[in-house]
Amino acid sequence: MYGRRESGILFHPTSLPGAFGIGEIGPAARAFAEVLQGMGQGVWQVLPLGPTGYADSPYQCLSTFAGNPLIISLEQLAKDGLWSGSERDAFPRMPEGDVDFGAVIPTRGRALTEVCRKFARRASPEHRLGLEVFRDEQADWLEDYALYMALKEHHGLRPWTEWAPPLRDRDPAALREAARTHRTEIRHTRIRQYLFFDQWRRLRAHCRRHRVRLVGDLPIFVAHDSADVWANRDLFQLGDDGLPTVVAGVPPDYFSETGQRWGNPLYRWDLHEQSGYAWWANRLRMTFDLVDIVRIDHFRGFEAYWEIPAHEPTAIHGRWIPGPGIGFFDALRARLGDLPILAEDLGLITDEVHALREACGFPGMRVLQFSFGGKRGNPLHWPDAFPPDCVCYTGTHDNDTTQGWFHAQAGVGTTQSRAQLRRERKRLLHILGTDGTEIHWDFIRVAAECPAGTSVYPMQDVLGLDSHSRMNTPGTTGGNWRWRLRDGLLTEPIQSRLLQLTTQSGRLPDTERKETHKIRPLL
Repeated sequence: MYGRRESGILFHPTSLPGAFGIGEIGPAARAFAEVLQGMGQGVWQVLPLGPTGYADSPYQCLSTFAGNPLIISLEQLAKDGLWSGSERDAFPRMPEGDVDFGAVIPTRGRALTEVCRKFARRASPEHRLGLEVFRDEQADWLEDYALYMALKEHHGLRPWTEWAPPLRDRDPAALREAARTHRTEIRHTRIRQYLFFDQWRRLRAHCRRHRVRLVGDLPIFVAHDSADVWANRDLFQLGDDGLPTVVAGVPPDYFSETGQRWGNPLYRWDLHEQSGYAWWANRLRMTFDLVDIVRIDHFRGFEAYWEIPAHEPTAIHGRWIPGPGIGFFDALRARLGDLPILAEDLGLITDEVHALREACGFPGMRVLQFSFGGKRGNPLHWPDAFPPDCVCYTGTHDNDTTQGWFHAQAGVGTTQSRAQLRRERKRLLHILGTDGTEIHWDFIRVAAECPAGTSVYPMQDVLGLDSHSRMNTPGTTGGNWRWRLRDGLLTEPIQSRLLQLTTQSGRLPDTERKETHKIRPLL
């Protein structure tokens, strides 16, 4: 990515192993950065890092600026003297094989509330000063978000459109009174956000020391029930009641015959342009503070996006509307300078979308699971014809695992018939010269050896896991985002095999210092 040959792992922090119900961004995350270096991987790609709302999806966050307090490291808080040993001992035993959000959210919430309640007494001078500096530096979004969260809790987690009209419509007097009434909850939200960003920046510094670059993820759209929309209603296409008049999605495709109706509100691009895209510049600036490269999800929406009338139950009856185009990125470069962006250009992609990405100078994406259904020679899909300025994936968070995909049945996550699947798998085995018993390693080998500048493998593919371990199934709302890496699964033979393949394919990030590549346990 950006002029080098390298590889990495797609692995969201929630999937890290540990004792507290969900992956954390403390010692286990720093240990994983060392494991990545030991395997010769120079990239760690994560999903959006914001506080999750509807269906626990990182693509439907309560704020595009805030961090997810669920992954604040309790272990690190204990090391910093902010969480006592007795509180740790009283923490209930949680499942280690997946994330039980129904148990994790309230349990960790109570632990963090106790940390916030005693912060002033327990925090070091550095932490107390850090909190005040953080509050001043992030005031533009932090105060709105903290008030939003307090009001959302006060209203039983109902969306902001169901609040009393003065609060829904942000009457200044009502907001001042709410800020006084909920001042304790607001302070606790500030502390949670400070702790998240403090721990994440420590993790990023550790990754840099170990020559691992972080790739973040920024959805083009934001959730309707979010502090972003509540505090900036004029920037979105909403009615007088605050509800969207049109929503985002994609038309029928490989995944669904009725398309995908995401439900996100669409932007009023004319008003964004009038401000010089100030809100977007702040959003990207915040993300670049956390990661080295930003993957923009649904990049094609900047050329044209699928507009669905809000009353439509599916995405079928939508239409394409022109997006802001190259002027958007020119304005952002004028404000921010260089834009290290990876464009997610999958799906129904037109020549105009490719032209926009190329004009911006952004690498695009290729996914091997989409490579073997058509005729050989298509440069968009055939691995040996992938351009150097792209990132090759065996699969993404929205795909089945490679093992699951290879053994999939018709009608399960695909619109392909049984005959089509059979022909595709037969062609695949012939082309790769394999019997498919280690199809995940076959795919990793192809991705490593292809011309793409960067190759990325989901952790589930490195481990050879089946469909039970996939991260997300598009169009569904239950059972997603739960997978976690069990301690001991990432064995030394697996790490050694990936290091060897990375070395042979010329993707080591620092070939002149091979002694840095040492296999080590994760925990």
